[in-house]
Amino acid sequence: MAEVQTHNEAGEMTQIFIEFVMMQAQNAALFLGQIPNPRGGPTEVNLPLAKMFIDQLAVIGAKTQGNLNADEAKVLDSALTQLEAAFMDVASRTEGFHPGEALAPPSEPAAPAPAPAAVAPPPAPAPAPEPPAPAPVEEESRKRFTKSYGA
Repeated sequence: MAEVQTHNEAGEMTQIFIEFVMMQAQNAALFLGQIPNPRGGPTEVNLPLAKMFIDQLAVIGAKTQGNLNADEAKVLDSALTQLEAAFMDVASRTEGFHPGEALAPPSEPAAPAPAPAAVAPPPAPAPAPEPPAPAPVEEESRKRFTKSYGA
């Protein structure tokens, strides 16, 4: 019978943890406008989302304190230090930001100005026809994918 691996190598766990930290840091950098939008659009600055990713990394650091090896701790601390500095830089350039002040949630968009009285409102669009009901799908009897983590 084939032997089933029942434990992960420590190096593999370290690599997965570092990849997780880097993925969270990359998301924060994306919303700080430090890296281009992967969809090809312009860079985006969204401070509340960037703050969320930075805060998540800080929570991971606090909850894993004393349980990380030197490499894991170094990557996490470095990512947090760099992201917090970048956040303060971007936030200080944002209009209305004052250091030490909590970030306010994004404001509601301004209400549109009322249309002049002389202009008639556009006619209401015709209701869209309902899409046809989807055809019944036959269930396949066999599994396509299976992932096992050992017994």
